[in-house]
Amino acid sequence: MNLVLENPEQVAWYTDMAATLRAMGVDPKDCNWYLSDIDANGTMPLPEEGDGWVTGDALAELLSKPIQFVWGVFSAFPPGVRVEVSRAPVADGNRNLWYPPEASPQLPGACFEVVCWDSSATLLIGISQEQAAEFLRAFPGATLLSSRWPKEA
Repeated sequence: MNLVLENPEQVAWYTDMAATLRAMGVDPKDCNWYLSDIDANGTMPLPEEGDGWVTGDALAELLSKPIQFVWGVFSAFPPGVRVEVSRAPVADGNRNLWYPPEASPQLPGACFEVVCWDSSATLLIGISQEQAAEFLRAFPGATLLSSRWPKEA
């Protein structure tokens, strides 16, 4: 399932990853993460060399301080899983998120991904029904991403 949150009255800023994961019922420590296309307002020490893998503990530590992610893709994997990445996931310029067919995580094997979109939206890609229900309880203004697809004439 894919959701989008664009209601500025529901969040202090886009994207607050700590609040997003909390609302989904996801503890960052329970996943291994691939971070890519990151543009943040604040100190962003991870990953050290651009796109790359981050442990759940390292991400939890990073998210313990306020940080705004303007652009970025957070791909969640089961603990201990790291796939070879030949092409890093992107947010900026990724039109595939906004058009049919339904988007899926950009990295094979990812449980889900969170896409930070230009400090104006948060996209949840490939989340479970349970995660969607949790998120919608916290942010009732979130909608199905497909509801934002361009309408055909």
